[in-house]
Formats: sequence, C-alpha cells, structure tokens
Amino acid sequence: MTTKPALAAVDDDAAPLTHHQLRELYTLMAVVRHLDTSAVAWQRQGIIPGYAPELGQEAAQVGSGYAVDRSRDFVFPTYREMGVARAMELDMVGYMSTHKATWHGGMYNPMESRFAPIQAVVAGSVLHAVGWAHGQTLSHPDGETGVAMTYFGDGASSQGDVHEAMNFAAVMKAPVVFFIQNNGWAISVPTERQVAGGSVAARAAGYGIPALQVDGNDVVAVYEATRSAFAHCRNGNGPVVIEAMTYRRGPHSTADDPGRYRTLEEERLDAGEDPLTRFKQRLLSDGVADEDFFAEAQRRAEEEVETIRTGIQDLGPRPGAEMFGLVFQEPTPSLQSQATAWREESEHV
Repeated sequence: MTTKPALAAVDDDAAPLTHHQLRELYTLMAVVRHLDTSAVAWQRQGIIPGYAPELGQEAAQVGSGYAVDRSRDFVFPTYREMGVARAMELDMVGYMSTHKATWHGGMYNPMESRFAPIQAVVAGSVLHAVGWAHGQTLSHPDGETGVAMTYFGDGASSQGDVHEAMNFAAVMKAPVVFFIQNNGWAISVPTERQVAGGSVAARAAGYGIPALQVDGNDVVAVYEATRSAFAHCRNGNGPVVIEAMTYRRGPHSTADDPGRYRTLEEERLDAGEDPLTRFKQRLLSDGVADEDFFAEAQRRAEEEVETIRTGIQDLGPRPGAEMFGLVFQEPTPSLQSQATAWREESEHV
C-alpha cells in the first residue's frame, strides 16, 4: 500500500484574503479574460501571427500568480501563462511581443519581474526551475529561500524532462512548486488517453513529493493551495506538486481547430461553470462587491487592453543581427560565417 506524502506542518500564518484582495483578484481575472479573447481576435486580424489561448484557465493562473512573492521567488512559464504574467504585474506589451514575433521570450526584464522568458519547448521550463531552486539551497543553506514555480500542462507531464526534474528536486529537496494546469486536453488528446490513472498529482508519491489536487476554477482555492505549497518549500521541506483541475474552453492555439476532436456540446458539458461567473456570484452573495464594481472592472479591463493593443501595433522589428549575437558567449566560426552571409544578403555590407 502506498502512502501519499503530506505537506509538512509549517508556520503559514498569512491572514485570509481581504475584501480588497478578493476584488483585486476579480479585476485581474476580468483583464486576463478580455486580453485573452482580444488576442485571439488580433490574430485573426493579422495584428499578431499566433497565440495560445487560456480561456477557462483564468482562476488557475491568476490565483497562483497572485501568491508569488516577487521580492524573492521566480516563475518559469510556458507559452500559455499570460494570466500569471498579468497577476505578477509584468509589462504586458513586452510580454505580448513574443506573440507579435518581435522578440522571442518577451521584451521584459526577467530579473526585475521574476518571470523567466516564455518557454515554447514542451516541459522545457521544469528543468530550468529546478536548477534555479537548487541554486537557492546552495546559496541560502541556513535561511528561508526563494521558491521557483514552474508551469506545465497534463500533456507536458508525460515528457521525460518532468521525471528528471521531479526526481532531482526530490533528492535535492529543491524549493520548487510544480504547477500543473490539467485542462483536459493534450492538444487534441484527452487526459484519460495520455495520463495513466487520470491524475498527474498521483505521480508525485513515486518521488516522495507531497501533492495537492485543487479545483482550478476556484481562484481562492488555487491561491490558498499555492500559498501553502510556497510555505512548505520555503521552510526547507523540498518540492510540492499542485494539479489544478480546469478546462481549456478554446483551441490549443490559434492554429488549432477543436471542432475536429470535440463537439460544442461536449465542450459545454465538460467545461462546467465559467470561473469568472462563479467568482462573481460568490462576491455578490458574500457582499464583497456589487454590480457597479463589476461594470467598472469591465470598463477598466477594456481600457487596459486597448492600451496594450496600441503598444503591440507600435512595436517595430528588432535588428536582425541580434539573432547571431545572443547565441553563444564566444561565437563559433560557423555562426560567424552565417552572420556574415546574412549581413551581405540583408544589409548589403
């Protein structure tokens, strides 16, 4: 019989979310929803060449990102963590520059924002996160450390990199939170056809890592789970796995057609209640916010997104020579030859 590892008892005396914080969470979710749906429209209009939507995953992303201590922690995203980026107050024009194909990884400062460059390699960010987290244990052997949080999906969880990262993190007791957004689909393959047992969190026991499976459409539950996981890691207890159960309501990317592998009726039934509608009803019933607040939140979201759109359209191309200067510390002869040929053909020098 296998015993599931539990989170260590830690001194997590953080106060419950205030009414102001609850309203702030909704405001963030409203902005993320509007920016997400707008980005899909921008791709259709030719403003950006591609985008990976996150419709339905706003609670999972905003709730987890809101728990990050930006003075010491570090987040390692995939290409779908726009909501986390916004919750961490990134420059969203700089973030969206990757989707504009102006700059790979985002035109923002990772060290200042504590948000690593956007990672397009499936499961590629997990190894980076564990490496950074292990560095924390080496540089802070006697005190509280910063915590790394790495994001990936149920599909990416089947990559070998995830096994290596979890095993290394467990052995070295690295302070890292593996945050899985189980949105039900590995592109066109449903979770039950590619995750044995149907749960990524269940795999954590094999590494001796405690795991939390949380309702990924409940922003408060996600925040509280993430906060607890961070407290566990920060106190030297090693890594934690969080599996946020949610649903990808739209396509995998703007190049995907979900109608080829699921019907609109299946999508409606499987997706459950919309996370924004659900949180709005909670705030209304608890007397935390009224209809005027929600109207203002939507107005502000639209205003912010319009500013982002203008900023994206104003982005000019980067100098082409940069693609050669940022590869190796010491350029190889082959790279130098390619750079010379490119300049001769493109700049006529």
